[in-house]
Amino acid sequence: MAETHGLMERLEKAVTRLESLFSDSHGSGGMECDAINGVNGSIAPYVEAFDRLLNGSVAEFLRYSKILEGDVKTHAEMVRAAFQAQRSFLVLASQCQEPQEVRKVTYRFKRQWHLEACFQRYWHGTSPKPGPYVKEMNDAATFYTNRVLKDYKHSDARHVDWVKSYLNIWSDLQAYIKEHHTTGLTWSKTGPVASPMSMRSVLTSGSCLSPPPPPPPPPPGPPPIFDTETVKDEGNASRSALFAQLNQGEAITKGLRHVSDDQKTHKNPSLRAQCPSVRSPTKSHTPSPTSPKNSQQQIHAPVLELEGKKWRVEYQEDKNDLVINNTELKQVAYIFKCNKSTLQIKGKINSITIDNCKKFGLVFDNVVGIVEVINSRDIQIQVMGKVPTISINKTEGCHIYLSEESLDCEIVSAKSSEMNILIPQDGDYKEFPVPEQFKTAWDGSKLVTEPAEIVG
Repeated sequence: MAETHGLMERLEKAVTRLESLFSDSHGSGGMECDAINGVNGSIAPYVEAFDRLLNGSVAEFLRYSKILEGDVKTHAEMVRAAFQAQRSFLVLASQCQEPQEVRKVTYRFKRQWHLEACFQRYWHGTSPKPGPYVKEMNDAATFYTNRVLKDYKHSDARHVDWVKSYLNIWSDLQAYIKEHHTTGLTWSKTGPVASPMSMRSVLTSGSCLSPPPPPPPPPPGPPPIFDTETVKDEGNASRSALFAQLNQGEAITKGLRHVSDDQKTHKNPSLRAQCPSVRSPTKSHTPSPTSPKNSQQQIHAPVLELEGKKWRVEYQEDKNDLVINNTELKQVAYIFKCNKSTLQIKGKINSITIDNCKKFGLVFDNVVGIVEVINSRDIQIQVMGKVPTISINKTEGCHIYLSEESLDCEIVSAKSSEMNILIPQDGDYKEFPVPEQFKTAWDGSKLVTEPAEIVG
C-alpha cells in the first residue's frame, strides 16, 4: 500500500512538471499558454472532446471507485493522474509542431507493470493506428473484469457498476481516437517545435516515476577475535579429566550412592502415588506440526457454466441429473473434483477432460478430439456416438462402454489400474480388461514389450 501511494504521488508530480514545462516553453515563444488548464484562450476541438470524456466516463469510473475504497480507489487516482497527463500532452500537441525525434521516445518505468495494470500505457505513442491498440487493451482488461463479475454479480451490484464504468472508458476513448486521431496523434501545423529532450526528461525522469535508490549497505564490522589458545587449553583439560575418570576401573562406582528398598518406587507403592505419571514421547503422543486434523476443508460452490468456449463443471456432489445442451464443435468440457455425480453431454464437442473426480459417470454423444481421465477414481464413461481417442492417466478404476460406432477408438493408458472396456455384443456388453502388467525382453536388436499373462 505504501508503494502504491508513493507511485501515485510521483505520477502527480509528473503531471505538474509537464504542465509547468509546457507553460514555460510557450511563454518563451510569445504564445498565450493559459489554455493548458482550459481556463482562458482557445482550446483545440479534440482537447474539448477529451475534456468531455474526462467529465463523462472517467468521472463516473472515479465515482464508483471511490465507493469501493481501498486499493481500487488508490488505483483510480492513478488512472485520473494518467488522464490528466494525457490532456496536458494533447494541449501541447495542439499548440506545438511535432519534433522529429518524438517517435523515438520510449517509456521505461521501474514499476511499469503497476501503470500497465491501471492504464495499459499511453495511446498517443502508438502509430499509425492507435484505435485498434486501445481495443486490444480493452479486450485484455475484459479478461479480469469478467472475474470481478463472476465473484460479485449476484452479491454486490457496486462491483458490477464499477466494471461497466471502467469498460465505458475504453469504448469512449476508442470512439474519441477514431474521430480525432485516426492515424496517430494530431500535432499543430504552426507554433514552436516541441522539445523532445524536455518531453523525455518529464516522461522518463527518475525523480518522477522511479523511487530513489536505496542507501548503500553499512560497512562490515571488524572481524571477530578468537582466543584460540584459551579454547585449545580448555579442551585439553576437559578431555584429560574425562579419560582420568574412565581409567579408574572398578573404583569408578565408589562415587555412587546406595538406594535402599524404601526409596525405590517399584517396591514402595506409596512413592508411586506421590510422583506424577510421565508419558514417554512416542510417535502416537507427539503431535505433528503439520497435522491436518485442525485444518478445515474448504467448501467450494458447485459450478456448471459456459466460460468462453469452455464448459466448466466443478465441485458437484451427489448430482445425477447434470446435462449440457446446445454444444458446439469448438467447445470443450473440463470436469474437476466432482464426486458421486453423473453428467450427460448432448451434441458434438471438441474434447472432454475429467480431472480429480471420484465415482463419476459421463455419458456423451460425439467427441471429435480426445477424452482424458486424470488423477481420478471409479470413473464410468459411456460413448453413444463416436470418439477417436480416450486417454487414462493416474486413475484407479475406469469402465468405458463403447458403442457400435466407436469400436475403432484407441485407448491410451499410463500409471492406471482396474481398467475395463465393455464392447456391445448381442444386445449386451462383454467386458475386456486393459493390461496393467507388461514384460520386456531384448530380441537382439531392440526391446520388445508385451502384456504379461498372469498364470494362477
